[in-house]
Amino acid sequence: MSIQLDHIVINTQFETDTAARLFEGLGFQLTPRGFHPTLGSINHLMVFEHAYLELIGLPRGGDKVRQELIDSPIGLNGLVFASKDAGATRDAVVKAGFDAQPVQNFARPLTIEGQEYEARFSAVRLALDSFAAGRVYFCQHHTPELIWRKNWLDHPNAVTGIVELTVASTDPGATRERFDRLGAIDGDFALTVADTATLAARFGELSQVGAERIERFAAVTLRSSDPQIVAARAASLGLPHDSTSQRTVVALPAFGALIEVVA
Repeated sequence: MSIQLDHIVINTQFETDTAARLFEGLGFQLTPRGFHPTLGSINHLMVFEHAYLELIGLPRGGDKVRQELIDSPIGLNGLVFASKDAGATRDAVVKAGFDAQPVQNFARPLTIEGQEYEARFSAVRLALDSFAAGRVYFCQHHTPELIWRKNWLDHPNAVTGIVELTVASTDPGATRERFDRLGAIDGDFALTVADTATLAARFGELSQVGAERIERFAAVTLRSSDPQIVAARAASLGLPHDSTSQRTVVALPAFGALIEVVA
């Protein structure tokens, strides 16, 4: 089957406030904090035309614990593909040889221009050990109009979309083959699997950020009309970074990941 990117998740665990300040400092517009009442998690989104980045975490002192977030490393730790029919997607995933949980239906309330709404979703989550690099699942949006709102698409750093996720692996060939079993990726998004040497050649010393986990989602690449905006903001925040006129790479040591911004 063919698959398309829906969103990429950054697991913040109990550091959602820290992550939100960091990404706002880098020039992203974050949606207001959301709550998943049945799951116990909280989130912010950075929405682009065709996909989004999600900061997901847990409130301190909450009465529910979303165990998969506790059991997963902090940082880039969720690759989510789109689904038009969660039940059919689960059948296809199982047929491809993966373990998948039953379809999970959930919702979160949100307020837009003073009006109360409920965003509804269905998720097909692969078993946590399906990919050593991080969590992989599918999401069906029942109310996409509540997520892809025009006024949420404008970001001060001029970022307009997600173009690539780079996966670090000790066996890139086997990892690539396993991802390919999920389906062929459509659209402008690329999934790259690389070994340590390839990461070092591409990202230099910054490739060491998060390297304590050899298998990981190492970097997310974003498109911007002016990568220098992110470079200036990274400098003001004291974040390690490397920049040219067409490309900026920012290390997020607290979250063990790299953000690459290309023109």
